[in-house]
This record gives sequence, structure tokens and C-alpha cells, in this order.
Amino acid sequence: MERGRHMEEDIQIKELVEVIARALAEYPEEVIVKEISGQQISVIELRAAKADLGKIIGKEGRNAHALRTLVNAAATKLRKRAVLEILE
Repeated sequence: MERGRHMEEDIQIKELVEVIARALAEYPEEVIVKEISGQQISVIELRAAKADLGKIIGKEGRNAHALRTLVNAAATKLRKRAVLEILE
């Protein structure tokens, strides 16, 4: 039961990132979000079309910073730690 619950919580954070990134992207079908989950920390990898990276990162990294803040808030609620990596 405990393991199943953690999987469900991890999916929530992954889906949050995916929904927001697809909303920002011009090519939402190319947005790929993967989660690498450990005991205490989860790494969320976000990949998007090269043309969309600028939109996802935003001016001076504002969108990326806001997305990371949301990921941290969601992870804190689940008593976990999560890191968002935006990859090319």
C-alpha cells in the first residue's frame, strides 16, 4: 500500500509539470516529462522542442523559476523533495 501511494504522488508532480509545459509550448506533442524517483528526492526531467525551450524557460528564466517553485511546493506537500531539470 505504501509503495503504491508513493507512485501515485510521484505521478501527480509529473503531471503538473507536463500540463503546464504543454500549455506554454507551441508544439505540446513534443513535451516529454520523465521522473526518476529515489527514497527522498525525485528528479523531474522536462524535454521539449528546441523552438519551445525559450517559452518554457521564459524571459530571464521567470517561467522556469515559477515552474520549479510549483514543483517544490507540490513536493513539500507530499513530504518529498523534487528537482526540475529542463533538458534540450
